[in-house]
Amino acid sequence: MRFFRTMTAGLGALFAMHHSTLAAQELKSVGEAVNMAGKQRMYTQRMLKDYAMIGMHNTFGNPEGDLKRVTASFEEHLQALEAYAKEAEIKESLQEVRRIWSETKPILEATPKVSEASKLQEKLDALLKASDDATKRIAERSGKKEAEIVNIAGRQRMLSQRMASLYMLKVWGIDDPKFKEKLDKAMKAFKTSHERLKKAPQNDEEIRKRLKKVERAFFFFEMMNRSESKYVPSLIYKKSNDILKTMDEVTRRYVEKETH
Repeated sequence: MRFFRTMTAGLGALFAMHHSTLAAQELKSVGEAVNMAGKQRMYTQRMLKDYAMIGMHNTFGNPEGDLKRVTASFEEHLQALEAYAKEAEIKESLQEVRRIWSETKPILEATPKVSEASKLQEKLDALLKASDDATKRIAERSGKKEAEIVNIAGRQRMLSQRMASLYMLKVWGIDDPKFKEKLDKAMKAFKTSHERLKKAPQNDEEIRKRLKKVERAFFFFEMMNRSESKYVPSLIYKKSNDILKTMDEVTRRYVEKETH
């Protein structure tokens, strides 16, 4: 357990450091912009996962520290994307992200409460939709097929956190009548996208190896979906971060291929 706690805390710090460094730089390519916009989608679900963990008083992976880092990174990334945006359509989509974010941030900064969880989930789902729209607009405006692959790979990061956040809320005792529907939809989207990534012409040996690793980790969520048992939050937290870390590496490799 101590090994998992140390490892997960280390990964959180690593992600935050990498994200902050990227946000501080000027975006030089559409691949970088799509990657960063795509991370915003993932952050919405990661924040919800952390919020639930804190609310359950579960300290595995230091969710309190992670939530602070991710909240700061979301703001930094949004500023970088706003500076990058030139087209009216992209600017408009980012304005919607900014509007919803300004309503959501105060809830995240307050002490987590069961009574606020459903409201926060609603806000973060709206923020996810707006962030997804912004990512798609950036990718579409580029006219490059490579940007589409970056978008798909980046979305897998979000889906890993979405599957985890849905389970976290369930374990916390939040009654969501659409839980099964949302989970099935997220898992189906993940599996479909994974099969598409496996066939991508940009794949090299390293990417293929990482995709196999993701497939093994995803099997855990497939088992959970078939089981009636309740899984411990720390295990869900770890498995979702395993997928997140690996898909972040895969997405970065696609970005590198797009820029060279």
